[in-house]
Amino acid sequence: MTFIDNTVFGRLDREGRLLNAVLKGETTKPGRFGFRGDIALKFQTQLADEKRPPDYSLEQVLTIANVGETTIPVLAGYLHSFAYLADVAKVLDGALSQKGSYFIFCNNIDLLAKYRTKIGDITFNVLPCDESTVWKEMMDLAGVDKNDIKKLDTGGKLDYLLDAAKNVDAGYAEISYAEALAKMKPVKNRNENRPV
Repeated sequence: MTFIDNTVFGRLDREGRLLNAVLKGETTKPGRFGFRGDIALKFQTQLADEKRPPDYSLEQVLTIANVGETTIPVLAGYLHSFAYLADVAKVLDGALSQKGSYFIFCNNIDLLAKYRTKIGDITFNVLPCDESTVWKEMMDLAGVDKNDIKKLDTGGKLDYLLDAAKNVDAGYAEISYAEALAKMKPVKNRNENRPV
């Protein structure tokens, strides 16, 4: 059996950061652990024993880790604000690799923008996401047809998609984190235009 503590996700799990999991367990590949859910980036102050939701998270995360490896090979997720990318780098410090494939979808960047930015020595591919999901965007990006994976279980689908995502040639223009921050748009109110 593949246990979370034998993977790079063990620390995140102990810190209580792995939330709202659709999948948090073994995938179809031996020695591989998959996670689909949210990774808490900033916790609210807790009073006594009450559990509060995080201030903000890396949402709709799709990622895998292999037993015995110290870094995450591939990860995709959604940030409501590009500014939170610095928190992603901090929370996942030591768990990301220079050779990894990391895709961050943001709500408040130009809808035509696609670029790479580095924090420390880790490169993130930053893409827009509005009215869509990370799963759908990654399927399109990796060129995976839903008919290719419809017979697979949740872990199998994640394996298939992320193995394809590792080979995505994201030759986007590279800009600095500071430049990208300066270009970001205001954060949209998620509750706007929602029926009450």
